[in-house]
This record gives sequence, structure tokens and C-alpha cells, in this order.
Amino acid sequence: MQRSTFYFLGILCVGSFMGCSQLNKAKDLITSPSAKEKYQQEFSSSPALFNLWENQVGNALKDSLQIDLPYFSTGDFTPRGFLIYSYNVSLNPGEKLGIEAETASPPPMVFIDLYLKQNDSIKPYKIIASAQYKESRLTYEIKETGTYKIIVQPAMEANSPFVFKVKKSPVYLFPVSGAGNKNMQSFWGAGRDAGRRSHEGVDIFAARGTPVVAAINGYITSSGEKGLGGKQVWLRDPKRSQSLYYAHLDSIEPISGKLVKRGDTLGYVGNTGNARTTPPHLHFGIYKNYQGAIDPLYHIFQIENPEFNSRTDTLKLFSMKVTGKTANLRDKPYANGSRIIGNSKLNDTLIFLGKSNDWYHIRTLGNQAAFIHENLVAPL
Repeated sequence: MQRSTFYFLGILCVGSFMGCSQLNKAKDLITSPSAKEKYQQEFSSSPALFNLWENQVGNALKDSLQIDLPYFSTGDFTPRGFLIYSYNVSLNPGEKLGIEAETASPPPMVFIDLYLKQNDSIKPYKIIASAQYKESRLTYEIKETGTYKIIVQPAMEANSPFVFKVKKSPVYLFPVSGAGNKNMQSFWGAGRDAGRRSHEGVDIFAARGTPVVAAINGYITSSGEKGLGGKQVWLRDPKRSQSLYYAHLDSIEPISGKLVKRGDTLGYVGNTGNARTTPPHLHFGIYKNYQGAIDPLYHIFQIENPEFNSRTDTLKLFSMKVTGKTANLRDKPYANGSRIIGNSKLNDTLIFLGKSNDWYHIRTLGNQAAFIHENLVAPL
């Protein structure tokens, strides 16, 4: 009891010589607050202002905008604008999502959160990842197929032009050297043996003798010739608890039991095993612990991510008006394949959020987010 009292008094004594910021830092070491919780500490004397800013997330969670990747958008953060940006995107295991808010220097604080849609009418989205405090980028490897919501929110006093860059990439290197998506001709689930079994992988066609490479750092658990796969190699990916299966090889490098690095040659394309009557190709499969075979496509499917130039200028566009009798509001930044989610009429005011190619990302005065084509509006 006496020892506890001395300990408590010691904390009080230390606290009396520490400022609020020092106390917050000490508290952070113990509680590991989120980026927004750290930001909230700056508003201890004006919690209502912070609550107004934070409550914008509720609006973003109700937005229904969808984007295809890669996606780029430009715009401007304005002080006390209380703007928030949200986008839905469909993703699959084997894909790595990258989100970045590029701004002018010195960079303002930008908060990036990633949510996963769930089957819950009360709480339809759960947060699964957030950018670190004062970091304006987030990378996340997708674990399950679903609809994900990206929310980007600038700090209250942010004042900068921005470029949003949202991309995805496969977690694995393409397993056949010099080949790509065009070389894949048979996919997961295709019928085999007159429908008695289904294809548990993808077939990648290439010239006989083309090098087959390690798609990831790992170790070889088995190699040799046996069964339907003929000459084959099994590569273990310990990070993801799954095994990569390379089959129908023409020949195998002496790698059994070895550690290999991403890009190391494991063998060469052939048509051994039950592929004797087909052109040379690699059968590539993935087997996950306790789950069996899984579709490997998204782990290796190559995505072209073009460069998008940074900008330091400002669009100086804050609101706009509708110039036609009526204008469709859409859920995607293009016409074909998008849904009409609302309409605006002549001279309606729209709040500018950003621009992607020929489409504006806007919010109506009724707080609905949408995309609208640039030909349908004019600056106010």
C-alpha cells in the first residue's frame, strides 16, 4: 500500500512539471491512439469544432460513389471547408491497395481510412486500416473479397492543391519470365475431364524452355516429377501461409529445400504430366492452409498504373452551377456502365470536391456526393 502511494505521488509530481503536450505524448505511449485521436488532442478547448469536423465521416459512409483503379483526382483543400472524399472499390485477396494524397509543401495533415462493407444494417462498414499520423498515404493488402470504402479527410486548416492517387497491384511477381496477362488462357473453375473436376489454377502459355520464376521470397518444400502435374515445384510463402504450385515443367533447377528470392529461376515451361497433348504452359496454383486451392488470378494479374503528374497550382474552383435544364448525377466518373443516382436542374449550386478526367466530383447542397460531366456545369 505504501509503495503504491509513493508511486502515485511520483506520477503527480512528474505531471506537475509537464505541459499538456508532454502529458499527451506520455499517454500516447500507453494507449496507442489513432491518427484522428491524436489530432483531437489539439482541440481540447474547442471540442465542438472537432466534432463538426469528425461528423463528416457519417456523410461519407452514406456516399455511394464507385471507382475503377487506377483512379486519379485533382482539387484543392481549403481551410474550414469541412470537405470529405469517399469512394467504393471492389477488391480481392492477392491485391495490394495503395492510396496517396499528394499535396504542396509543407504538406497539410490528411487522414486516410479504409473500411470494409459488412452484412450489418446498423453498422454497414467496419474500419480496417488507417494511415499513420501525419502520413498522407496508406498501403493495405486485401485479405477478403468485398466492397471497400476509402475515406480521405483533410485537416481543418489544410490549404493546398492535391492529387489523389488510388492504385492496386498484385502481391506476387508474374511467374513466367517475359510473359503477362495475355499469356493466360485457362482460368480458375474451368471444366476438366468432361466436367468431373474443375481447374484449380491458371494456365500461362509460353515457349518451351521459358524460365519460370519465384513469385515471392520463400522456400522450396518439394520438387520432382509425379502425378498429373508432371515435373513440378512447390514454393512455400510463409508470410501468407500458402503454397505456390508450378506444374508441367520441362525441367527443374536444383533447388529442392532451398530458400529462394523473388525472381529466382525455379524451372522451365514445358508440358509434362497430363499436359502432354497441349502446347507448353505453366499451371500455376495457390493452396492456402485449411482452405485448399484458391483462385490465384488476382495474386499475379498485372495492372498498368500510368504516372500522373503532381501539381502545385490551384484550380480555384469552389462551387459551380448547372447550365442545362437538367443534369444527371452519376455514381462513377463515366457515362457507360454508371448509374444515375440523382438529378440537378438549371442553376442548382454544386460544391466542388475534385476532378477526374472530364468529370467533376461534387456534393449537392442536400449533401449527396456524385460525379457530373464538365460540360453540364460552369464555375460560380
